[in-house]
Amino acid sequence: MQTSIFIAKLLGPVFLVAGLAILFNPKEFRAMLKEFIKSRVQIYMAGMLGLLGGLALVLTHNVWAFDWRLIITLIGWVAIIRAVVTIFQPQWVAAAGSKLHTQQGLFSAAAALSLVIGLVLSYFGYRA
Repeated sequence: MQTSIFIAKLLGPVFLVAGLAILFNPKEFRAMLKEFIKSRVQIYMAGMLGLLGGLALVLTHNVWAFDWRLIITLIGWVAIIRAVVTIFQPQWVAAAGSKLHTQQGLFSAAAALSLVIGLVLSYFGYRA
């Protein structure tokens, strides 16, 4: 449980700040996304870093309990899967990024999801 609390304290604020930053400054993040999807090197590096982070999470926290700790485990596995797809199929990432860039509602929904995950993890991490 201590590992779960530590990771929640670490990831909660990161997701929270990311979600808030995108919601408060969507124009800037749209511009960054547009630049990002043009760079194969950045896409590849994002995949490698995502794989590293996902593996670190899963290796330290592969808890399949049906409570808030499952969020951490799912973040790790989703990061691994997304990273592998990013490394092997960067054109899919560019296409998804392009769609995200043009869809205002999808962009806002992704930011809101990050905000909610950040709030939940911060609550369970810092309430202890």
